[in-house]
Amino acid sequence: MVRIRVLVVDDHRIFAESLAAALAAEPDVEVAAAGSGPAALRCMERAAAEGRRFDVMLVDADLGASAPSAAQPLAQGFSRAVAVPLARAVPDGGEEAIVDGISLVAGVRATRPGVRTVVLAEKDDPGRAALALQAGASGWVAKDCSLQRLLAVIRGVLRDETHLAPALLTGVLRELTAARKHRTESEQLVESLTPREREVLRCMVAGLGRKAVAERLFLSPHTVRTHMQNVLGKLGVHSTLAAVALARRAGVGPVDLAGDVVERGGQLA
Repeated sequence: MVRIRVLVVDDHRIFAESLAAALAAEPDVEVAAAGSGPAALRCMERAAAEGRRFDVMLVDADLGASAPSAAQPLAQGFSRAVAVPLARAVPDGGEEAIVDGISLVAGVRATRPGVRTVVLAEKDDPGRAALALQAGASGWVAKDCSLQRLLAVIRGVLRDETHLAPALLTGVLRELTAARKHRTESEQLVESLTPREREVLRCMVAGLGRKAVAERLFLSPHTVRTHMQNVLGKLGVHSTLAAVALARRAGVGPVDLAGDVVERGGQLA
C-alpha cells in the first residue's frame, strides 16, 4: 500500500496531537507533527535525508500567534507515524525566530515544490486565503471541518486539485484580481527606473542603509541619497518602507548579499 506522509504544523499542542492521531488511524496515512515553522523545516530535512519525504503539509494559518510556551515540541507517540524525530522548537535553550503560516507555505513551496500544503484556519478569510494561494498553498480548510472532508482534501491536492470552501471562492477571486491589478501597476512603476535605480531599490529591499548601499555600489553617500530620492519620486511613495512594499508587489527581490553581483564600473562622485 502506498502511504501518504503528512506533516501537521501547529503550535496548539492539543489540536495538533488530536489531529495527527486521527489521521494516523487511516491505514494509508503516516503522520508526524511539529510545533513551529523552523521545527517543521528541520523535520522535512531529516525526513528527506532518510528517504521519507512528506507528501502533504497541514499548517495552521495562525502559526506563531500563540504564546512562546505553546511552541514546544509535540509528542511523537502516534501510531503508524513517520519514523522522523520531531525537531525541537527551541534548540539548546535558545530563542528561535517565529515563522507564520503563510511564510512557511512560501518557504516550502520554494525549497520543496513536491510537497502540497493545505492551510487550516479558524475562520474563512478571503484576503488571507488569497495570500496563502499566492504563496503556493493548494487549499484553505476550516479547522472545524470533518475528518473525512480533510482526508478528501489531502488526497485531492495530491492530484493537483485546489480546495476552497464555496463561500470563499468569490472573495478569493476578487482578492486575486485586485492583487494582480496592483502588481501590474507596481511593475509599470518599477520599469520607469534606470538600471542603477533598480539596483538601489534591490538594496533597499535587502534592508541596506545609505552607507551600506554606497559601499556596495562604489558610489558616494550623496549620490546614493539622490538615487533613493529619485526612486521614491518615480514610485510615487514617501518612505523606504512603502518603496519596499511596492517593489515586493512588483516581484523585485533583494540584492544577493552573499555573492558579488554588483558591477564595479561605478565611480565615486
